[in-house]
Amino acid sequence: MVVAVILIVVFTRPGGATSEVFAEPAASTGPDPVTKSSANESSPTRSATPRPPSGGGHSKFSGATPGLYGGTENSASCDVEKQITYLTEAPAKNRAFAGVLGKQPGEVPSYLRSLTPVQLAYDTRVTNHGFKDGKATTFQSVLQAGTAVMVDSYGVPRVRCKCGNPLTPPTELKGEVKTVGHKWPGYQSSNAVVVKPAKHKIEEFTLRDPKTGKWFKRPEGTTGAEDRPTAPPAETPSGPPSSQPPPGQSPPPGETTPGSPEEPPSDTGTSPGEPPPDTTTGPESPTEPSEEHPTTGDSTPTDTTTGGETTSGQTNGGQSAQGGSPGGGQPPGGGTPPST
Repeated sequence: MVVAVILIVVFTRPGGATSEVFAEPAASTGPDPVTKSSANESSPTRSATPRPPSGGGHSKFSGATPGLYGGTENSASCDVEKQITYLTEAPAKNRAFAGVLGKQPGEVPSYLRSLTPVQLAYDTRVTNHGFKDGKATTFQSVLQAGTAVMVDSYGVPRVRCKCGNPLTPPTELKGEVKTVGHKWPGYQSSNAVVVKPAKHKIEEFTLRDPKTGKWFKRPEGTTGAEDRPTAPPAETPSGPPSSQPPPGQSPPPGETTPGSPEEPPSDTGTSPGEPPPDTTTGPESPTEPSEEHPTTGDSTPTDTTTGGETTSGQTNGGQSAQGGSPGGGQPPGGGTPPST
């Protein structure tokens, strides 16, 4: 009788629905992969804390925002031609892939060649679409910073290269939010950003190399051959940028942070506002999640976005992902940089 009463209360209380979001490490394949990996470079980097939104929820940034993405100068994070080959050789998967993105199957090769390979510089919320039992699947994901993706001409992630899955913008999480999958050290769902389409097509993306701290521009629709160095931008999703590389490396000659006075090093040897090196604790390639989303384990409270959030599955660490942004530390107050 007592159990029955509890169940009635749980399933009839207002807002009793549960939303599930899948945490996907950069080096993992994830559930329901569409193809084999076409990623040349998809390794974890430390995600900075983005400037908070004024109205709560996830921080939202235009796809044109400098520093929202990163990568290695003159090197593509994804092999576009390999991705085309995988899909061309699997017509059923190609049809499902095309359908998710609103394309005809025959349009997929040219569409993929129009995208720009980059790496996420922030943990990022998306709707992920896998392939299972002959059709596309749909689930909400947080992709770890460092994940190799292809973005469209408005800066929106469209392909996760490690698994070939098409991506679309995330949907709102309602009610209780449960994180499943494999969380990484410092994971906080509230720190994941949402990418909005830029108001106009992007001619060049302003990217930062997380290993060297150098900034460079990559023309839209290119794969690294046309990259060129550039000065740090005036602003990034988490505040003023830094041209300083990770500890132990020398800054590029003549590069300084515009408008920022020189700061003394901290006790840890890292300049304030400077991002940590491109490393994470624990193994770089975590155990692959099963084909089904793991939901076992007791739920425990964690940070909230829209509604309360609980987590399930193995937690790899609970420390906050502090440190600088791909561009530097946070300024006082919130706000969202303007779209360009």
